[in-house]
Amino acid sequence: MGKFETGAGPSQRQLRVGELVRHALSEIFSRGDVPDGILDGGITVLEVSMSPDLRQALIYVMPLAGERRVEVMEALRRNVKPIRGALSKRLALKYMPALKFELDTSLDYAGKMDTLMNDPKVRRDLEKDPDQ
Repeated sequence: MGKFETGAGPSQRQLRVGELVRHALSEIFSRGDVPDGILDGGITVLEVSMSPDLRQALIYVMPLAGERRVEVMEALRRNVKPIRGALSKRLALKYMPALKFELDTSLDYAGKMDTLMNDPKVRRDLEKDPDQ
């Protein structure tokens, strides 16, 4: 669940605008529209969570192959204004949201869980007959 979601989940409007922002940001990064070379084509935008008033966007990203995470996150934070400007040229929104970038660690977590579940000791415990 994203930061801005309530117990009921995001509205259709939040989801739709989040997807528009995600696609536009993916295009911006793939085309190299940001003047910082670190950001050229090597960023995957995994999810955009919009606040209920659509004025804030929490953007979950992952650098290509998970490399240079610190440098990429610093470059994103350093270039929020140019990124927001490029975004405003692509989207016709009443208010351009404030952008906050976060590193998406869900793929790391999934990889750790996969490794853990494939551990011989864990597999042995999972395969035990519960009636014994």
